[in-house]
Amino acid sequence: MAVTTSIHGMWSSRLAFILAATGSAVGLGNVWRFPYTTGEYGGGAFVLVYLLCVAGIGIPIMMAEVMLGRRGRQSPINTMRMLAKAEGRHPAWQLLGWMGIVAGFLILSFYSVVAGWTLAYVFRAAGGAFTGASAESIAAQFGTFIGDPERLLAWHTIFMVMCVLVVARGVASGLERSVRVLMPALFVLLFILVAYSATNGYFAQALEYMFRPDFSKLGTAGVLSAMGQAFFSLSLGMGAIMIYGSYLSSQASIGRNVVIIAGMDTLVAILAGLAIFPIVFASGLTPQLGSGMVFKVLPIAFGQMAFGQVFGTLFFVLLVFAAWTSAISLLEPVVAWLVENRGFSRVRASVLAGIAAWLLGILSLLSLNVWSGVTVFGLGFMDLFEFVAANVLLPLGGLLIAVFAGWVLSRAASTDELDTGRKAYAIWRFLVRYLAPVAVAVVLASAVGLLKALGLE
Repeated sequence: MAVTTSIHGMWSSRLAFILAATGSAVGLGNVWRFPYTTGEYGGGAFVLVYLLCVAGIGIPIMMAEVMLGRRGRQSPINTMRMLAKAEGRHPAWQLLGWMGIVAGFLILSFYSVVAGWTLAYVFRAAGGAFTGASAESIAAQFGTFIGDPERLLAWHTIFMVMCVLVVARGVASGLERSVRVLMPALFVLLFILVAYSATNGYFAQALEYMFRPDFSKLGTAGVLSAMGQAFFSLSLGMGAIMIYGSYLSSQASIGRNVVIIAGMDTLVAILAGLAIFPIVFASGLTPQLGSGMVFKVLPIAFGQMAFGQVFGTLFFVLLVFAAWTSAISLLEPVVAWLVENRGFSRVRASVLAGIAAWLLGILSLLSLNVWSGVTVFGLGFMDLFEFVAANVLLPLGGLLIAVFAGWVLSRAASTDELDTGRKAYAIWRFLVRYLAPVAVAVVLASAVGLLKALGLE
């Protein structure tokens, strides 16, 4: 394994990798998806299962994915093919790379649509649309907005163009430069919003809701969703972390960096819940608001707080950039593959991949309005893409990553890459070989049951 650098470029420092990988993990999955899935499954029990999944399954698999990426230094597909060959295993392992790219592509297609909502809300906040508005008025604004396919298409297009522009510029000039300031700024604003909620909302009620488990409201679907959220939030199983790992210096500690990334990602998710739920309860709303929660609840706070117009504008601007840093990580794996296997320039590969994801995203945005009655297995296109990606493909990809890293890759290779103490390595190896695969297999079995219930069989 003499390859020490990627042909696509390298991160300039350990901090650059942490910021980029955190940017990939931190995004709409934390601020948009985590609060509403927590609301759907009863609060504290969901949060507890989610944290357990991150610590016991997410971190070991994330370490494995970064390790495989750095070991191969190529796109996920080519990395898995090369590593399988080096270990004398069947080249079919490259299908793991394909699965990750497909999952990431599905997510990017509907992620771009939702990110387009955040773009639109930047201008709504700046224009004072939320000032003094009631909860009913803001909910009506959101309903009118997603009911307009032409407006959604415009914002979806703008966001996808933004992603293509960054990825086309490469690792250092595009990916790295975009995260150096934006991620710390998002943390600052989230802390400020939590402070506002603590003084102006039902903070104690929100704390009890998020941290007092009630397993009667969780169920199998809640456990499955918590696992899916852990994978979705940490960007596991979709090729993004693997390709980012391929740009990481051989001297950097994988374990230490992954713990920092997972900790920052989880902190953002918890902060988002602590910012949103007090406002939900203070406004007399229920937590079960679905995917529009961040667009129906936060504007209430912005409309009532001092300097809310300015603060709301800045929040949605930074939420756009959080979404942006995540989306570019989803586009990067397929662009890297096109450059390596088809000889395309980065610009051409980025444009072609962006157009394909944009076209697929149109199905999701139409499912919110004119095609709202069109369902597959009882789900609209956006819900279907999210379910298949977050609850099936990502856990399956994580399972196969754990199997490959724990059982196929030689002990010498994983020891060389991880370079941890004996005790830390033994704990990681146990988790990635036994606990993670068994836990993910149970969740996948539950997913099969849910698919049957939806009419797949």
